[in-house]
Amino acid sequence: MDGTIYLGDELIDGAKEFLAALKSRGKDYVFLTNNSSKSAKAYVKKLRGLGIEATEDEVFTSGEATTLYLEKEKPGARVYLLGTEALEEEFIRAGFVIEKQRKKKVDYVVLGFDTTLTYEKIWGACEYIARGVDYIATHPDFVCPLPNNEFMPDAGAMAAMIEAATGKTPKVMGKPNKQVVESVALKFGREKEDMVMVGDRLYTDVQTGNNAGIASAIVFSGETKKEDYGASPIRATFAYPSVKEMMEGL
Repeated sequence: MDGTIYLGDELIDGAKEFLAALKSRGKDYVFLTNNSSKSAKAYVKKLRGLGIEATEDEVFTSGEATTLYLEKEKPGARVYLLGTEALEEEFIRAGFVIEKQRKKKVDYVVLGFDTTLTYEKIWGACEYIARGVDYIATHPDFVCPLPNNEFMPDAGAMAAMIEAATGKTPKVMGKPNKQVVESVALKFGREKEDMVMVGDRLYTDVQTGNNAGIASAIVFSGETKKEDYGASPIRATFAYPSVKEMMEGL
């Protein structure tokens, strides 16, 4: 969503019409976001505030992808979480125990887009990771785009800081992990051959399509600009200035 449907609190020109055009042609869509700082409920509220009707079932976050993975690996695990209150609540609802103290026994360190990050959290995470505790990141995005070419440091930037201290990199759950596409296909009963990944980032959105073997479309309304695409080895099936121009090819 960020950089593709909206930037910050501003709807991207043509986004609402693009979604309406999809539905008018009998095509389904899912809002797949790597931003784990908010819940599906919060995204629905934001989308509706921007004039887009949506349901929680139409939103799939990297936070949900992470809890689904951990539910298979170790239900009820103890987690040291670098995340917002919304992400913490999602983990608790999924049955995990959140450990907030350093030097306790935990099964996983999970890094999300933590806009409440503190030095204490970083210190604790580095201690656990250096001791060999399994380390997972909800997604690898370096920045979260905002209007007027501004941005916020995202989980990938935080992971780079932790790597500098520990030498360890996380297992990534969200895009570009192909399991995200497989999870969406399973949840919504769709064949991968009928899916297209649309997004503004080469190393997450387009790479997800490539990793999962589905078509992809890059839009230049967010992080990736046309000149970035020209210089990148990562190629999309389609390229557009924004979703507004995609309507012509539906």
